[in-house]
Amino acid sequence: MKVRDFSKRGDAIPVPDLVRVQQHAYDRFLQLEKAHDKRDREFGLESLLKEVFPIESYDGTMRLEYLYYKLDEPRYTPDECRELRLTYGRPFRIGVRLHREGVDEVPEEEIYLGEIPIMMGGGEFLVNGSERCIVSQLHRSPGVDFSIVSSFGDRPLHSARIIPERGSWIEIEVTKKDVLAMRIDQSTKLAATTFLRALDEKFSSTDKLLELFYEVEDVKVEKLHPEHYSAELIIDTDTGEELCRPGAMLGDALEMIQASELKTIRVIPSANDPLILNTLAEERLDFLAEVTEHEAALLKIYGRLRPGNPPQVDKARQLFEEKFFEDNRYRLGRVGRFRINRKFEDDKAYTVCDETEQSIRADDFLAVIRYMMDLRSKRNRAHIDDIDHLGNRRLRTLDELAVEEMRKGFLKLRRTVQERMSVKDPDELSKIADLVNSKSISSAIDFFFGRSELSQVVDQTNPLSMLVHERRLSALGPGGLNRKRAGFEVRDVHISHYGRICPIETPEGTNIGLIASLGIYSEIDDYGFLQTPYREVKKGKVTGEFISLRADEELKRVLATSDSLDEKGRLTDGSVLARIDGELARVPAKDVEFVDISPKQIVGVSASLIPFLEHDDANRALMGSNMQRQAVPLIKVDPPCVATGMEQVVGKHSGMGVKAIQAGEVTYADSERIIIDNSDEYELRKFVGLNERTCQNQKPIVKVG
Repeated sequence: MKVRDFSKRGDAIPVPDLVRVQQHAYDRFLQLEKAHDKRDREFGLESLLKEVFPIESYDGTMRLEYLYYKLDEPRYTPDECRELRLTYGRPFRIGVRLHREGVDEVPEEEIYLGEIPIMMGGGEFLVNGSERCIVSQLHRSPGVDFSIVSSFGDRPLHSARIIPERGSWIEIEVTKKDVLAMRIDQSTKLAATTFLRALDEKFSSTDKLLELFYEVEDVKVEKLHPEHYSAELIIDTDTGEELCRPGAMLGDALEMIQASELKTIRVIPSANDPLILNTLAEERLDFLAEVTEHEAALLKIYGRLRPGNPPQVDKARQLFEEKFFEDNRYRLGRVGRFRINRKFEDDKAYTVCDETEQSIRADDFLAVIRYMMDLRSKRNRAHIDDIDHLGNRRLRTLDELAVEEMRKGFLKLRRTVQERMSVKDPDELSKIADLVNSKSISSAIDFFFGRSELSQVVDQTNPLSMLVHERRLSALGPGGLNRKRAGFEVRDVHISHYGRICPIETPEGTNIGLIASLGIYSEIDDYGFLQTPYREVKKGKVTGEFISLRADEELKRVLATSDSLDEKGRLTDGSVLARIDGELARVPAKDVEFVDISPKQIVGVSASLIPFLEHDDANRALMGSNMQRQAVPLIKVDPPCVATGMEQVVGKHSGMGVKAIQAGEVTYADSERIIIDNSDEYELRKFVGLNERTCQNQKPIVKVG
């Protein structure tokens, strides 16, 4: 059959492997290719095992150490698993070593903990005999976000949220009285300065806090004005009476101060934004004689988090450290730390710290307060964040979701091991397996792959529906949104979706906009943010370099579409339509920095199969891309007369075809099997029933030789 290609510009790079998102995630999760000691401890199963082990008994006499994990060969073939309704997986074993006090013998053992399903074909698993896939989740990224919650008259009241990967959320907001209040996990309001005092003793004194945000001067009493703010506690030396609290305006107290014996006073002559002063005046810490300001702040927080408990400094310090400095209870994560660094990199007083620093520092909290003051006074290009922007939303792929679910199982395992250690006598322990209950892990694996909200039965109506299902993104699921509460903004198409998420393909009905599809060229970076590739342009000419950009990096660049290039790869003279600062505008051609890879870059796989898509109404295109996934194959199949060139790509990447593992010469081919180089044999599936009551029949398209 003769094929004519009418494309004017074509694609700068070929369409990438369409199921690589799933496959990369699975490789990161298990790291099968690497030896025990070469595995990366930051990712996947290895990171989880390093976090949970070693397990120590409550009295410290026994310790169970983790050595390595291994995955054996599967016991059954995929076809046997389908028939017997079993999971096609590898037996998962961990090597552990037990140390006992007073016993020289150190036994080592391998313990079976369940079966981890194997990824087949595109991205599907065989779980209990049916094919399922894990849908990636789009969620709000950890880090810090600024927004305007409400307005009081014409005054916007700003707020900030520090969202960790694990642990308590911290919400900071400006109240109607112009006080900076904060909440820890929806508790009652606290003054933000109290939290800052508790975070670091260095910032616990009121003098130090005022010096951080304002210029403090020593002024003679006779030169004082009522508008000055006090920077210290002013007490009459004769009577011992309190004349003015720190952070309060002198006002009526001025006459009494001038009448007293005092000579000079520390004041703040001019405060552009009295936010911190108001907060300090409202703070009212119970300064008991025997505690420092740092301890008073800890007691105040303890009183809010544990109301009714008697205030004790040691208990308060222990609770605060557990809640914010213990790695198992509070961690910002690599992504959270990366986003905080990115947000405050222009702040001269902020020191960007390493990504291994997972807890919140006083420096971070100070930067948040400074940024809120910048927002209020509209300086230093401070702006509120758009939480629907893809620079602030990230993808949680299979590896992260599986580790999250298995962590629950391992923490349960840890508790049972510790309980059994305290009950059993160290000398009587014959084998380590008596301590470990593998049921908690195997049930966590079964739950995640078989019953969790993001594990879905693969839609196998046709090859397209299968491929699209594996490239699906969902905002629902554990830790995500709720379809009843999700508003209009979350569901809407956003400018940052360009080249990353398909603007057309989404279900109609209650899930509209919450379930989306990856763009054709879209890829994921190390932090889980979506990227899309561009061609670099210098002096109006394409250089041949390709660069992948995240949505937040795109905001600083000028990007034009691929049709602004002529046949020779030069930008047309004059002005071109481009995206700048997340908006569409006409810019001079010489300002353009990047152009698109391909005209089909903006859409997903389904929409790219519609010919002349640009002439369709968006709503009808949405229906068209959804209905292509419901098409049932005919007995005698015909290629379309008008195609878009994506048909072959979809067939190639869908899990329904058979691909050779390595290249070679076909030495035998009939309707049931193909043999390559007389060694690799591939069996074809003949009229096999699939999930959606459709049936699959594979025909060979290669000949011997």
